[in-house]
Amino acid sequence: MTAQPLTVRTRPAEDPGADDAAPPRVSVIGTGYLGATHAAAMAALGFAVVGFDTDEAKLRALSLGKVPFYEPGLDELLTEQVEAGRLRFTSDVAEAAASADIHFICVGTPQMKTSHAADLRYVEAAVVSVVRHLRSDALVVGKSTVPVGTAERLRALVAENVPPGISAELVWNPEFLREGKAVTDTLHPDRIVLGGTSPRAEALLRTLYARPIAEGTPVVTCDLPTAELVKVSANAFLATKISFINAIAGVCEAAGADVTVLADALGHDPRIGRQFLDAGLGFGGGCLPKDIRALMHRAGELGAHRAAQLLQQVDEINMGQRERVVDLALEACGGSVLNRRVGVLGAAFKPDTDDVRDSPALNVAAALHLRGAQVTVFDPKASDTARSTFPTLGYATSPEEAVEGADVVLVLTEWAAFVESDPARLAALTHRARVIDARGKLDAGRWRAAGWEFRGLGRPAA
Repeated sequence: MTAQPLTVRTRPAEDPGADDAAPPRVSVIGTGYLGATHAAAMAALGFAVVGFDTDEAKLRALSLGKVPFYEPGLDELLTEQVEAGRLRFTSDVAEAAASADIHFICVGTPQMKTSHAADLRYVEAAVVSVVRHLRSDALVVGKSTVPVGTAERLRALVAENVPPGISAELVWNPEFLREGKAVTDTLHPDRIVLGGTSPRAEALLRTLYARPIAEGTPVVTCDLPTAELVKVSANAFLATKISFINAIAGVCEAAGADVTVLADALGHDPRIGRQFLDAGLGFGGGCLPKDIRALMHRAGELGAHRAAQLLQQVDEINMGQRERVVDLALEACGGSVLNRRVGVLGAAFKPDTDDVRDSPALNVAAALHLRGAQVTVFDPKASDTARSTFPTLGYATSPEEAVEGADVVLVLTEWAAFVESDPARLAALTHRARVIDARGKLDAGRWRAAGWEFRGLGRPAA
């Protein structure tokens, strides 16, 4: 049976404010970082939402308004929507399927253990499970980041598994969340991409997104392959920009130039812009590394070898920054960190999150620990998650405790508390006031004036 355009009655696309139909009901399949945020946001936009997951403990926490990770504003939004009765959670996929007209697929697509390819088992299982339990016509909307060509295969799975007499349409609506700003990015997105939609599916999704559309958010409609490529291409471009400035930082160090000033000058060019031009430790987290590697792998499969080669270089430059920071720490300590005390400020891969997945900060801290250093880490939000990943490192409860008695201090995550800290007060606590700014955010003159030996990536040594 082939999937047909859905027949759910909805407002016409050109009149999202009409009141001739009941609001569509929403399910969100997968309540991880993306799913929990999307479910709370859809409820905040006024829709009845049910979130599905197989993790009972997580569902109990979410039902109490507790998010099992740190994301500014999400706890409050979740609590508000649960208490308002617009948002609930279930571990019964049949209930979730029967309770909604639109089903958002928000499960993870991790990197496979044996290659750079994305592991699509969870996406495929989620789609099949929902479709098999449909009791009325429905729209299945993919939000997970997937390799191009995935959605077309999922459409075939929908056709094979949809119950007789039921119409189900699968489309793609990629997410563009930034950790630390996910609530704002969901409620007020900078663009909405709708891939592979029939006129009725587009109308239904325009109804869901009526509020941000009314605020001026542009809507891009396209085919399925284009929609699948938008998110990974955006991530690949940002990763390329970061790796470019990190490569230039190496030139700056060799020439005695200052990459931070150079980046400011480049950023005044409107064709380039200043964002993502901070030379430093490089990117990490649960998205950029796996997404560029998955795109690299898929590009190779498709014979687009130039793209694959470019992304290989981007990845190598990024990973090389971690080695460079380790080398700077060794240099600062006279060639060896054995039995030296190293204070590390930052564990999360970026500020305003407790996410330590593929964190460059923890990678550097662990590398120094393996070389015999006594490493003490402090992070305002990520110390607990870091401890569960790297329990052999030492952890402090404050920046002061982390730097106490240190032979060298590394600033590895650019939390505002670190950038704005009093360098004179911290210097007095160290064994020797040496700092490596691996994020390019410290005021070198201010720290040097407070007595610190200062090194930064792509910045003059003195």
